[in-house]
Amino acid sequence: MTAVERIGLIRWWLIFLLLLLPLGLLLEGLLSNDLGADPAKYIVKELGFWALCWLWLTLAVTPARKLFGWRWLARYRRMFGLYAFFYALLHLLAFATFLLGWRWDILITELTKRPYIVVGSLALLLLLPLAVTSTQGMQRRLGKRWKKLHLLIYPASLLVMLHFLWQIRADFFQQLIFAILLALLLGYRLYLKRRS
Repeated sequence: MTAVERIGLIRWWLIFLLLLLPLGLLLEGLLSNDLGADPAKYIVKELGFWALCWLWLTLAVTPARKLFGWRWLARYRRMFGLYAFFYALLHLLAFATFLLGWRWDILITELTKRPYIVVGSLALLLLLPLAVTSTQGMQRRLGKRWKKLHLLIYPASLLVMLHFLWQIRADFFQQLIFAILLALLLGYRLYLKRRS
């Protein structure tokens, strides 16, 4: 193994473990009973927050590569996207387990009362085919259709933002920051498309 390959492998493991760190901290907090007055709500909220962060990170790869010349980052886009899906799936499972207790009657009531659940579920459904087709084998099999399918990340990210915005109770600063970041990330892509 060459020095460059060794550095690449170390970098891959560092990024892999860094993306897993929030889940590890959450589990550590759960085991030490250090998740506040409402641990169930905290877990659901944290998993959703990190799913959003990793989705935005996935969207940031192209601008970072084009603006700063960070070509190495493109190798990790799939990992970022899969982690975003993984945390989003855990977010949904935690919500269904800790807040609903897997009761369908409560779920139906929640769906009618809180449209942000519908929007969040739609976003996860859009991310599902992206996760399933993220392998190189699927990329080869789908050919040009693979790129078209992976454009679903844009409507999914807008639905995620809407899901996040509709949960505002009092302070909207965090949502505003994420909305501005998404506008910049998607706006840059529109700029590139118009220029080409």
